[in-house]
Amino acid sequence: MSHGAPPRRPGARPVKLRTPKRPGLELPIEDMWKRLSNAIAQIQNHNISALSYEEHYRYAYNLVLYDQGDLLYSGVRTQITAHLSKTCSDLIVPAFPAGGASAALPAGIILPKMVRPASSSATAPGAASKGKGRALDPEQREAAEPDLVSGPSAGTAAAPQVGDRTDNVARTQAGERLLKAIRDAWDDHEACTKKLKDVLKYVDRVYVGKAGVPEIYDLGLELFRDTVIFSTAFPIHTHLYTTLLVQIQIEREGSVINRSAIKSNIDMLTALSAPSSAGSGRLASSASSSRPSSSKSVYQTDFEPAFLATSTEFYRAEATRLLDARDAGAYLRHVERRFIEEAGRVAVYLHNSTDTPLRVLLEAELLARHLQTIIDMPGSGLVTMLDEGRHEDLTRLYSLFKRVTEGLPTLKAAVKAYVASTGKQINLQVASQASAPPSAATASARSDGPTVDGDGSAKATGSKPTTAREAASDQNAASTPQAAMALKWVEDVLAFKHKFDYVLKHCFNDDKSCETAINEAFETFVNSNARAPEFISLFIDENLKKGLKGKTEEEVDDVLNRTIIVFRFLHEKDTFERYYKGHLTKRLLQGRSVSDDAERGMMAKLKIECGHGYVQKLQGMLNDMKVSEDTMGEFAESIQRSQRPMPFDLSVNVLTSTYWPINAQAQPCTMGPAMIDARDAFTRFYQSRHSGRILTWHPNLGNADVRVAFRARKHELNVSTYALVVLLLFEDVAEDEPLSYAQILGSTQILEPELQRTLQSLACAKYKILLKEPKGRDIGPNDKFTFNAGFTCSLARIKIAQIAARVESAAERKETTAKVEEERKNQVEACIVRVMKDRKAMTHNELVQEVIRQLVARFQPAPALVKRRIESLIDREYLERAEGQMNVYNYLA
Repeated sequence: MSHGAPPRRPGARPVKLRTPKRPGLELPIEDMWKRLSNAIAQIQNHNISALSYEEHYRYAYNLVLYDQGDLLYSGVRTQITAHLSKTCSDLIVPAFPAGGASAALPAGIILPKMVRPASSSATAPGAASKGKGRALDPEQREAAEPDLVSGPSAGTAAAPQVGDRTDNVARTQAGERLLKAIRDAWDDHEACTKKLKDVLKYVDRVYVGKAGVPEIYDLGLELFRDTVIFSTAFPIHTHLYTTLLVQIQIEREGSVINRSAIKSNIDMLTALSAPSSAGSGRLASSASSSRPSSSKSVYQTDFEPAFLATSTEFYRAEATRLLDARDAGAYLRHVERRFIEEAGRVAVYLHNSTDTPLRVLLEAELLARHLQTIIDMPGSGLVTMLDEGRHEDLTRLYSLFKRVTEGLPTLKAAVKAYVASTGKQINLQVASQASAPPSAATASARSDGPTVDGDGSAKATGSKPTTAREAASDQNAASTPQAAMALKWVEDVLAFKHKFDYVLKHCFNDDKSCETAINEAFETFVNSNARAPEFISLFIDENLKKGLKGKTEEEVDDVLNRTIIVFRFLHEKDTFERYYKGHLTKRLLQGRSVSDDAERGMMAKLKIECGHGYVQKLQGMLNDMKVSEDTMGEFAESIQRSQRPMPFDLSVNVLTSTYWPINAQAQPCTMGPAMIDARDAFTRFYQSRHSGRILTWHPNLGNADVRVAFRARKHELNVSTYALVVLLLFEDVAEDEPLSYAQILGSTQILEPELQRTLQSLACAKYKILLKEPKGRDIGPNDKFTFNAGFTCSLARIKIAQIAARVESAAERKETTAKVEEERKNQVEACIVRVMKDRKAMTHNELVQEVIRQLVARFQPAPALVKRRIESLIDREYLERAEGQMNVYNYLA
């Protein structure tokens, strides 16, 4: 069976197949475009209710399909241009501010480079309808006019002002009308362009890519830019930019403006792409259908530079005016407010790309150009802020200065100068007290404390203490004038440091660079006081003595912790160690230490700062005192067992000579028979326990409790060993029989300086156990002394303190310095040998640097000192120079 086509029916006519008609071809091309053009006009007139989207989409489709895309595209361009020209004439031009385009620019307003205050090349309004309403090419504009055009007073020193309040209100209203008109034109055009884009979607999909032209929506933006913003018929750009800049400047002066209108116009300028460099009037785009993301907007190329230039002029003049009229604190508050305001403008209506350059502009004009002026402002600058504790202003100063590159270096330099200046004043006060008479120095250093008059009676000076604790502190503030100066100096330094610690933490945000600068400044001025090691040691000594009433152990520990802060600044820590040993010796031997725990706690702090070797001898001194207590317990048991009682109770402290800063040579003193017997008994006991050890007695460091009978009553006196020896001389003479100074000196053999201080304590102090003839405070070779049998006092137990040396004499200080220098030589040599023994060979510079690094915890050796010690070690054949390399040293085993 055949499966072919069915047989034709007899008598049927043959069927002819025809191609179906294409839709739309029933209309000519001109009619299709006419209908499409009418639809575009209806869209622009907002009369789209009767329009058929499908029908007009088909018209555009057919025009493109039959190669009429050029006709369609150029027709759309022409129709949009004509509509925009009409919009300019009907809506925007009537909203121009009074005065027209020829009006002068307001003061301080700077326009973009292609904008002129008055348009001299405007064409007739009808020119825009012929497609010639485009801006000049960028190259033509650059050749024809300057980069920026400014108002008449833009370069004056006074802050540019756009007018008084009344004028500002009028300008605000006129500017608002123009901005709203342009905003309405833009909103209307953008809405129409979006609808037109939907109708001509096939044009964008097919024609645009082949012809290399912008899409319909981008074409609409381009035409709006060239026909409206850069119109050659009307100076819209001049009025727009001037109005925007004036409105912003009015707001900066404190008036209220319509931010919404400004934002709409700024968004419009941001949406419009800048003309391409080829000057074609089209968007800078490739053959692709989308605008390149790297293309800059009109806002970035035209408005933003003008806005930044106008802002620069405004804030430069404002800074100059305010610095002359306000103090530093008010100026900084104003600057801080300006930063907040400008950040708010960027957030509300400016583009976010303006944030960084605007902030840099503010930093440059309000801060960077005036850093030193703000710091040095008389009566309100940094010095006044620190002196008066203006912490809020200091916080603001730091936060603002931190914004600019040179801000923190300038601030740190000023802080260092302030610390150096104030530290110098603190040191000068101490120097003036040291050069003043002893009584004046004491009164100056401790105005609230008691002073001793020439006859030995105590007199209170200064203001009355307000609390019991302050009274107790004042009564025991310092034991000597020297200690009073040390207390005042250290307390002033600690108060000054505490002040800056607070500023650093609460105002400078614990900035490490500021902390370093402050510490460097403190280190400089602390070490500029040659007596700083002695003063710090005296300060610790006064706080660790039992005589300091009114201070708990916690308070003393807190003071010592703060003292360590000052101690860290010291370069000559070895000098401090020498003074500290001397003061510790007196505290321990005289039993005046607060407690053993407090002493060991202080040593623990020093150990943390300087290492174990620094406090090794100090800890040995405390251990000697502990061992001495155990030894005296064993001695007491030995006396009991021997059944040979001592004439009096004896307490001896056995000290290791290498630990204590005591002269190994015994001090001459002729004691009474009873004292000699007791001394010999202990010597025999000790040598029986420790054979080979030699005891050297130092009566100048001892004290005694003796019961003395006066006419009225008996009193128990606590005196030094020298004072006991002197008092025993009067036991064998008549009551009113005097002893001359020469007789006492010959009988006791005590050194004259010690004897004179001992007699002063007995005859010239508050409690006069001896009567001196003639009366006076100084001891002379012709003076005579008698026992004061008529002495009366309400106290049963009286402490007769040894008169201390007022100040370290120049000779004693020179001797101390010489000893320190000698010890430094030994320490440098020991360090050199230690380093070379480990390295075997080193260059000169490497050896010097390593020695300085290892010794800096104790003192800062000068390179010249290290070099001299190296030469000395070479001479003594500890080191040698390498052959052929004079700057290389070898270690000799």
